[in-house]
Amino acid sequence: MKYAGRLAAVTLVGALSLAACGTDDNSTGSGTSSAAAPSAGSDAGLSGTINAAGSSAQANAIDEWKKNFQQANSGVSLNYQPSGSGAGVQAFIQGTVAFAGSDSALKDDKGEPAQADARCKTGKAINLPMVTGPVAVVYNLPGVEGLQLSPKTLAGIFNSKITKWDDAAIKADNPDAKLPSTPIQAFHRSDESGTSDNFTKFLAKTAGWPYEPAKAWPAEAKGQGANGSDGIAQAVKGAEGAISYVELSFAENSSLAKAKVANGSGEFVELTPESAAKTVEAAEVVGQGNDLKLDIDYATKAAGAYPIVLVTYEITCEKGLPAEDAKLVKSFLTYTASDEGQQALTGLGYAPLPASLLTKVRTAVEAIS
Repeated sequence: MKYAGRLAAVTLVGALSLAACGTDDNSTGSGTSSAAAPSAGSDAGLSGTINAAGSSAQANAIDEWKKNFQQANSGVSLNYQPSGSGAGVQAFIQGTVAFAGSDSALKDDKGEPAQADARCKTGKAINLPMVTGPVAVVYNLPGVEGLQLSPKTLAGIFNSKITKWDDAAIKADNPDAKLPSTPIQAFHRSDESGTSDNFTKFLAKTAGWPYEPAKAWPAEAKGQGANGSDGIAQAVKGAEGAISYVELSFAENSSLAKAKVANGSGEFVELTPESAAKTVEAAEVVGQGNDLKLDIDYATKAAGAYPIVLVTYEITCEKGLPAEDAKLVKSFLTYTASDEGQQALTGLGYAPLPASLLTKVRTAVEAIS
């Protein structure tokens, strides 16, 4: 175990020293490393800064990894901007950050894979699942505990068709609850967000959501917007009658009430890392080769499976990075995909990747060169 911890620290050091790449010569001014990636078991000191951006869903994970890193290497820093998945992907494509975190894989309909491949120049951009972030339906309704909501009811609420908490649809989901006539304040992400993309995919596949799932919230659905996961959590906490969707880690950090959500069998399931992992475990890999893009079954009927989950990807080049940078990226992702890296997140409201998927991730990371 001592060796494992030492190796994890070393690989994290290398990763966070990574120079961002993507300009004409595949390098940027976002940071430089002072030495080659250290070998396994080495304590060679590195210094430098890496800039990254994207998913706010993984911000708490990044903070944990950064904390671990800084304890071992005060000379290397990571600047991660939780600007949202859409902004992170664009920053990666433009070469202004070293890597992007995204709650959705690169979008074919937006031409993102081809644009990201062009940034990688001699190789392909790959989507690597790294963090399972269950999406909580959070609410602020004093006196109401254990709220249960079906996909159809959620679609009505977020499409501004159900506007009072004592609506018949909500009563049907909660026959024993005493529901007030408080107006519903439905909040959504105002920035482009992989969380919105996953949440609307869930609604589309389970409840006839009439709009195309996307990172941008549909204007026709109305509601109130808040920026970022932290903005959503604070908005719900500050408004009686509020409801929204946010990653479990932010819900727990803000002590927000979480609704049970019905899965494809009609079972109302409490959100826990374990119940969310059951849904991710059934996800199908639809990417090619070492691109591990997933297709999640939001209508899963697995017993005890919580249906609204997202997987945050780390997007990088399989090939095409300068040799030194490739070694550093590989070291970083080796750490995040390690047992230690995954287990570091379990107390933060994330679920470790299922073992079957983690094996594929490690194989893909090993192929980076």
